[in-house]
Amino acid sequence: MNEQVRVAVYAHFARTGNAPSVQDLSAVTGFAAAAVRGALDALHASRDLVLRDGRIVMAHPFASIPLGFSVMGANTLWWGGCAWDSFAIPHLLDEEPDVLVATRCPACDTPHAWVVGRDAPPEGAQVAHFRTPVARIWDDVVHSCANQRLFCSTECVEAVHEQPGYVMDLATLWRLARGWYAGRMEPGYRRRDPSSASAYFAEVGLHGPFWGLKA
Repeated sequence: MNEQVRVAVYAHFARTGNAPSVQDLSAVTGFAAAAVRGALDALHASRDLVLRDGRIVMAHPFASIPLGFSVMGANTLWWGGCAWDSFAIPHLLDEEPDVLVATRCPACDTPHAWVVGRDAPPEGAQVAHFRTPVARIWDDVVHSCANQRLFCSTECVEAVHEQPGYVMDLATLWRLARGWYAGRMEPGYRRRDPSSASAYFAEVGLHGPFWGLKA
């Protein structure tokens, strides 16, 4: 039952850009509202989605609250949960070969937008800054995601953060996003364990203890 609810959550987000209600999920799955609520609690506990006050606020890479990014497809507009998630959406949805990702630099408010597709990283000299080390992201995942932002430059990062976390270029961000959520829309998906996550991070060019890797 939990897996049926999980897949229904993701399908609704993908189709509408919004989080489904308990009533939406009950109608799609045929489960009673109380059973759906129990499934959502279990999925929150397993980190397959994020609840606040009983509402779905995140089902990575989708979000129902603004966290700094908008992602526009051919027919749907999503909130991007963070830089990582915003770049991941076109890799997850077969019907969206590319999307328009838009944000503002947190330091100087300069607007930025990129067409992000599957074939190659978008061009640009901007950088992504991740504040929270990967091992601590789920301590407060909404706060962690809200602090995965895109800046004009390292100078803009340093204007906001006296002690920056991890800074990467757009190509590295694109590689990180490209395969991270592979299979998440399908039944039977399982989140990566620490070993496979570490291997993935190293494969896409990340390094150091911030990612749980050797320097």
